[in-house]
Amino acid sequence: MAADPAQTAIARGVRNPELMTAALALFEGRLHDAEPVLKAHLKRDPFDVAAIRMLAELAARIERYRDAEMLLRRALELAPDFLAARSNLATVLHRQGRSGEAVAELEKLQQVDPGNLTNANLKAAALGRVGEFDEALELYEQVLKSFGRQPKIWMSYGHMLKTVGRQADAVAAYRKALELNPVLGEVWWSLANLKTLRFDDADLAAMQAALDRGDLLVEDRFHLHFALGKAHEDRRQAEPAFAHYERGNALRKTMLDYDADQTRAAVDHNKALFTPEFFAARSGFGCTAPDPIFIVGMPRAGSTLIEQILSSHSMIEGTMELPDIPKLAAKARNMGGIANLSAQDARALGEQFLHDTQVQRKSGKPFYIDKLPNNWLHVGFIRLILPRARIIDARRHPMDCCFSNFKQHFARGQAFSYSLSDMGRYYADYVDLMDHFDAALPGHVHRVFHERVIADLETEVRAMLTYLDLPFEQACLDFHANDRAVRTASSEQVRRPINRDGVDQWRAMEPWLGPLVDALGPVLTQYPARD
Repeated sequence: MAADPAQTAIARGVRNPELMTAALALFEGRLHDAEPVLKAHLKRDPFDVAAIRMLAELAARIERYRDAEMLLRRALELAPDFLAARSNLATVLHRQGRSGEAVAELEKLQQVDPGNLTNANLKAAALGRVGEFDEALELYEQVLKSFGRQPKIWMSYGHMLKTVGRQADAVAAYRKALELNPVLGEVWWSLANLKTLRFDDADLAAMQAALDRGDLLVEDRFHLHFALGKAHEDRRQAEPAFAHYERGNALRKTMLDYDADQTRAAVDHNKALFTPEFFAARSGFGCTAPDPIFIVGMPRAGSTLIEQILSSHSMIEGTMELPDIPKLAAKARNMGGIANLSAQDARALGEQFLHDTQVQRKSGKPFYIDKLPNNWLHVGFIRLILPRARIIDARRHPMDCCFSNFKQHFARGQAFSYSLSDMGRYYADYVDLMDHFDAALPGHVHRVFHERVIADLETEVRAMLTYLDLPFEQACLDFHANDRAVRTASSEQVRRPINRDGVDQWRAMEPWLGPLVDALGPVLTQYPARD
């Protein structure tokens, strides 16, 4: 969120000792201490907007963004001039992928608080999310002229430079941030997350010194563990590398709310609902536009590479991991359930997807990609509302894929990835549901195995383009020359030719991966079970 809750509480004249205690707990990351205090206080005084905002801060910290949004809108309903709450609302909208709405809120704030550094920084980030990269970079540069000693602004500027492929400039921006604040863990992780950068001895010493500090915030601490894990792994020091990855994951997991049983229940529900009979009874439902191409599967399974290949085609535009399908699925459930949608409802939801994602389409190409991997849980819903959309399942060896997730800190989402057992179960559930759709919708999903792309790029590219009913183009083989912006952890990797760098990296740490092997179960020995 944009503002420190303790400072906001003081600024709004909060003197209640309970609220000050809750604000301090939030600032120190003690969410379980803050929550009961805030809920008890709001039960006594449901109109206390400072307390409502603090509870929204707590919800956002554990990625319950819809709850946070509801609370912030309530606070603004009670106090329309509560600028910190409006700034927080923009942040929550941005984190839900609704960056266009965030920009609109931030423009309102600019009119009454034009010099606010936090809001300007957030607006630049939100502009980047809707593809306005030049405007975003220009805004960052304007902000830095006045606030050049703010390390987090340099960090955000580095993120945007990385996205547009200016790696050297991104590294320089990250280094500037560290010059201003050497213990800022997210910056160290951002350097590690470039994948192609190697830390030197001085970097390792600086990270370890930061980690040894007793006053380090938990967010800085887990970022440093992930970065040090990468540093030791690059040096082939498996045991300390795994120890840092394990500690970083454990710290991050304490801040998230993930239940593997809920994912399993969602898979079972999908299998029961989306049967061949279900689709036969709904022939003619949905919006018939063929524009969207969905790439689904596990994160770190090669989806960004597939997107880079396909977006090098003259008829396909790459966008980003769009949040719209999960949002529309939730809307459908609130309309009485997906099973009860009428033909008109299904068509309207498909049309809404096209409308809401139009902001991401910049090139005029007839087809565009949504590569949100978690959409594997919504394959049936996509088929219902967009029956002519194409779906590609990006699949990678379970050990390579899951280990790659385990050593990756995601800015948001992917809460399953911070536990080896949770991750193994998630992968197995994903395979189970995709197997179901292979039977329920034969030929509807095209599967791409990462290892086969590496081994025979041209054959796999031709097969994908045949599935998409598009002609072969040489540019798809020269994907690394594509200068499009890439907004995922693989951004630098897909700007290089095909290579085997990521294959079998898990083997060095196999002695500690038993919980993952156990949770994967048969999908490990059966890989690749289906084509």
